[in-house]
Amino acid sequence: MHDAPLIATLVSGIVLAFVFASIAYKLRLPPLAGYLMAGVVVGPFTPGYVADGHLAHELAEVGVVLLMFGVGLHFSLKDLLSVKGIAIPGALGQMAVATVLGMLLGWGLGWPMAQSFVFGLALSVASTVVLLRAMEERRLMETERGRIAVGWLIVEDLAMVLALVLLPAIGLALSSGGQNGSSLSFAAIAGTVGITIGKVALFVALMLIVGKRLIPWILKVVAHTGSRELFRLAVLAIALGVAFGVAGLFGVSFELGAFFAGMMMGESKLAQRATEETLPLRDAFAVLFFVSIGMLFNYHVVLTEPLVVLAALSIIVIGKSLAAFAIVLAFGRPLRTALTIATSLAQIGEFSFILIGVGVAQNLVSKGAQDVLLAAAILSILLNPLLFKLLDRARPWLDAREALQQEQALAPALVEPAADMATSTLTGHVVVAGYGRVGRLVGESLHERGDAVLVLEEEKEKIEMLREHGIEAIVGNAAQDDVLEAANLAHARALVVTVPDAFESGEVVRLARLANPKLQIIARADSDAGMAHLLQKGADLVVLAEPELARGMLEHLLARESGSVPRIH
Repeated sequence: MHDAPLIATLVSGIVLAFVFASIAYKLRLPPLAGYLMAGVVVGPFTPGYVADGHLAHELAEVGVVLLMFGVGLHFSLKDLLSVKGIAIPGALGQMAVATVLGMLLGWGLGWPMAQSFVFGLALSVASTVVLLRAMEERRLMETERGRIAVGWLIVEDLAMVLALVLLPAIGLALSSGGQNGSSLSFAAIAGTVGITIGKVALFVALMLIVGKRLIPWILKVVAHTGSRELFRLAVLAIALGVAFGVAGLFGVSFELGAFFAGMMMGESKLAQRATEETLPLRDAFAVLFFVSIGMLFNYHVVLTEPLVVLAALSIIVIGKSLAAFAIVLAFGRPLRTALTIATSLAQIGEFSFILIGVGVAQNLVSKGAQDVLLAAAILSILLNPLLFKLLDRARPWLDAREALQQEQALAPALVEPAADMATSTLTGHVVVAGYGRVGRLVGESLHERGDAVLVLEEEKEKIEMLREHGIEAIVGNAAQDDVLEAANLAHARALVVTVPDAFESGEVVRLARLANPKLQIIARADSDAGMAHLLQKGADLVVLAEPELARGMLEHLLARESGSVPRIH
């Protein structure tokens, strides 16, 4: 085993990661917790076999590059702009609060200002892996809460990318000042940072001008060869080549190069295929990255500095979450949204590890501070699923609270109806309940055909956009009697319910069926149970994504074989 340290490190890391991730899955914890524990087991602070720390760090560097490439590949400026009003100020405000709390903790412990700042900044950003996994498990990605959380996360990621660019420059300036034995002036730091920003600006300009056209073109040319292996190799060559190439040419970090390589590749129509082809390798190296982080964790810090670890954990779980909760409520969002965002952000992960690692490498952060952060991070990741379970248990209370608020809001409307609730004069129209991704596709297709369309949607921004495009829309929840009454269902041709929540959709279907027994009702479901529920409530047709996709593909195949013109799905 000692004759092949690279193989030993790879095998021990992946095998133990699988074992502990399986245990974490059984305990309904994020796999990330299992990966970190695997690193603790093969690390230098536990008895038994110790993996090669230097090789683990080298492998982790590749993992970081691929993680950042994945972040860039999934970066969506459109998604961010849709919730920019709350995501940008909210994320920056929450990060500022958490950073200040971290700095106050450092000040109380007598840490240097630079160490306190880096430590606080590392506490302020949530884990992309943990947050997205929690959102996907609860099918919140297409809801307003999910979009705000993802937009919030994008802002945090961009702030961390900027921090990773500037931190080495600041560290270099501080170390140079220390070597000269003189106090470092603000002008010296500003000069070093300014040069770094200039190099980054040059790199970004080059990527936006050349990379934005060159990278998608390369993917297109390779895709036309029909070789899956060559396409996969091209994606990896671009990701790793850009990351390491720009680090040498422009002096920027590997992370920034990988992030922009992913961003530019995301401009290609083949971005989804690139994501699928590289996902296994990205996951494998990401696992090794987290294992290497676990190897750095000295569990003795929990025994020797329990109060410090508890204070850092409190900043993550309580301080940061309360800041996010207050900010979301201040922007007039519902209590459920505020609780979801606060719970989602009550943990830290990969960017925190990367940032604190850079801080240690630049001699800005001590090993003891890194141990405290790693301990708090692991505990926050273990606690986060429990917080989501508490939120799930609060759902009946939140539902009842929102129902009461809706009744109170509707009471004045019964006396003096609002302009938006005036009954539509459309006849023979199609009513689309919900204007998410599915609703938008249905509504736009019908409108382009010249059909009369009426959309029911709660978000006022979408309502304004619809009206600008000449599509009639009503603000409100489609599950409310007055909203459906305003849609003039008695004279409608059909109702298409695209709301992802089956129980909410069921209420829309039930009320619509009472309003017009002859109305054609088509609904969406994400499971067999949801499909049965909607049919029982009165839907004529319930569409499940997977069976409909298979049916469309089969019809296309049969149509081609029979010589008829294939249908487009």
